[in-house]
Amino acid sequence: MKKYMEERVIESANYIIEHNATVRQTAKQFGVSKSTVHKDVTERLETINKTLARQARKVLDINKSERHIRGGLATKEKYLHR
Repeated sequence: MKKYMEERVIESANYIIEHNATVRQTAKQFGVSKSTVHKDVTERLETINKTLARQARKVLDINKSERHIRGGLATKEKYLHR
């Protein structure tokens, strides 16, 4: 793996952990696609730093379990401003 990719993977994982960020928020922060962030954190990070990968996975699992709530809140907010 190229050095710049390793750096991006580690920075992305740290950002997710520190900010409890979603894949979408992380992608926007680093200017890459959601697919790239997902692959970085779920596959590439595992070969670089297993401990960091586990920590990032915990945050992503929590975000995944809460996404239906965030979606409902976003819809509610949308219709309140009409």
